[in-house]
Amino acid sequence: MRITDMTAVELAAAIRAGTTTAVEAAETMLARIREQEALYHCYVTVDEKGALAQARDVQAQIEAGELTGPLAGVPVAVKDNLCTKGLLTTCSSKILSNFVPAYSAEAVVNLQKAGAVILGKTNMDEFAMGSTTETSACGVTKNPWNTAHVPGGSSGGSAAAVAAAECVCALGSDTGGSIRQPASYCGVVGMKPTYGTVSRYGLIAYGSSLDQIGPLARDVTDCAAMLEVIASHDEKDSTSVERQDTDFRTALIDDVQGMRIGIPNDYFGDGLDGAVGAAVLKAADTLAQKGAVVERFDLSLVDYAIPAYYTIASAEASSNLERFDGIKYGYRTAEYAGLHNMYKKSRSEGFGEEVKRRIMLGSFVLSSGYYDAYYLKALRVKALIRQAFDEAFSRYDVILGPVAPTTAPLLGESLADPIKMYLGDIYTIAVNLAGLPGISVPCGTDGNGLPIGLQLIGDCFQEKKLLRAAYAYEQARGRFPLASEKEGGAI
Repeated sequence: MRITDMTAVELAAAIRAGTTTAVEAAETMLARIREQEALYHCYVTVDEKGALAQARDVQAQIEAGELTGPLAGVPVAVKDNLCTKGLLTTCSSKILSNFVPAYSAEAVVNLQKAGAVILGKTNMDEFAMGSTTETSACGVTKNPWNTAHVPGGSSGGSAAAVAAAECVCALGSDTGGSIRQPASYCGVVGMKPTYGTVSRYGLIAYGSSLDQIGPLARDVTDCAAMLEVIASHDEKDSTSVERQDTDFRTALIDDVQGMRIGIPNDYFGDGLDGAVGAAVLKAADTLAQKGAVVERFDLSLVDYAIPAYYTIASAEASSNLERFDGIKYGYRTAEYAGLHNMYKKSRSEGFGEEVKRRIMLGSFVLSSGYYDAYYLKALRVKALIRQAFDEAFSRYDVILGPVAPTTAPLLGESLADPIKMYLGDIYTIAVNLAGLPGISVPCGTDGNGLPIGLQLIGDCFQEKKLLRAAYAYEQARGRFPLASEKEGGAI
């Protein structure tokens, strides 16, 4: 089997067995990046020299018996809003175009401790604000299944890199669906863990109460292996949770007999593409045939999730992005008259349109006279959404539905109508508002050959139930190809 066809677990096993090496794996992926990047633009920064140095060091540790885990020697990519010591970290924004961190994010450190080889930093929507990777100041990423379409966002570069076999797996971040939606569009597996499971230390914040780092991978097994590595309690992150149940690979059991699965009627109304709905319900039937108890129910409050999310997320963004002022680090305008003019010009020139839109919205809802009317009301809705999920999980182990209303839109289609782009997050954002875990698994393709994602949602700290259900479905479905395996590459 070629290196580019292997999953992370398969590749790590091959390296341990001596049939290939960490250096050969890194060289293979770097060659593929050189060959394809002009077409797909998955990366902002590729660290060839650093990756090969890491690979040589990791190979020596594997041969010495010091590294034996499921990611040892595996080439991975990291979303460009995760700090990497000594390596450019831009958030795909002009305002951070020259920022080189002095430390690495805790999730990146955990990957490196496990022997993963960091190839580079992937493209993203600027400061994770967008659903298509088109708001990036570094240029658009294209979907490897069809380059006329977006890869999703904001972790579109990570999802596209996995789909195009330009890495074996990748890290993304999920504030309102930013791992699960691009995973769905690109035909890979993506998981958002329970809030607090993975340290946010070193993640450049968008919405602090919503952001969570998670894996994008080729299959559910790789996803579980990555999550085991990056999940850890971290005293540097006050929201980090100490857990004893992070042996996620133990949940990979092909058995859903008696598992209770709920399908919200609210997720199958107007706006859902027929092919998407049919593929998701077919996946539900597959799980029912394997012994799961599948029922329809009313979740409620779905219509309120989007306004609550964008109110809260924009408010937190306006606060988090206040630090980018042209003084401490990052971009500074060349010509200015006085301090306040320098602030204004640096931020006006450094931030893109979507980021400025959300900063202004956030500043508005936090302003005197509107704070109670908008922000506090959104927080109350957030609590009600959490209660609705609590009630649902008193009856069901897992909630099943679509990831997005449609398959990947055409490039340029979404940015013309920001409200339509926001509505595309309707099935994912409630998971972040409630702090729940969710996973996207490919469940078919539409009439144009574009992937469709199945979303499974679990109660807090119930990732193992999600992984078990996802793994069982994956076993019944059979292997889902990467875009790179399609004849001639992109369709």
